[in-house]
Amino acid sequence: MSRNQTVKRILLCFLIGLVLSVAITEIPFIFLRETARPPRAITLVIPQGTADEVARGEQPPGIPENMKFVVGDTLIVQNQDTTDHQLGPLWIPAKSSAQLSLDQVESLAYECSFQPGKYLGLDVSEPLTLGTRIYGIVYIALPMGILFSLYSLAMPSKKKEDVPA
Repeated sequence: MSRNQTVKRILLCFLIGLVLSVAITEIPFIFLRETARPPRAITLVIPQGTADEVARGEQPPGIPENMKFVVGDTLIVQNQDTTDHQLGPLWIPAKSSAQLSLDQVESLAYECSFQPGKYLGLDVSEPLTLGTRIYGIVYIALPMGILFSLYSLAMPSKKKEDVPA
């Protein structure tokens, strides 16, 4: 195999490694899109009649059992019910609101008076930024591209048989 063919083979394998790395890092991003945003205020509304529904063991409509956040989010709980409610450290009197700052990565299970199970799960993750994604691609792509290139050198190449003139 000529030197020119060897260089083409190495570059092609390097490119294959890069493309495969991008796929490996970007496919999980599809499932993590809810954390690919800047921090913001998120409002959770406790509708009127929630206390009665919870007393009957029913899940109030519009209130999730678990919520996902990014670091820096603020959870604002608006109580439109005629009963006072509690969410972890928050006491939310009837017809008022309270807020909770989420400043660190953690998974919480807060005691919650507006859930039939009496708990509300809060998952706080680092926000997935463009910089994080690029770092992930580079961190995997360069080593994988180099690895594929090195493996290409170990693979046997097709030899052209001499054609009689």
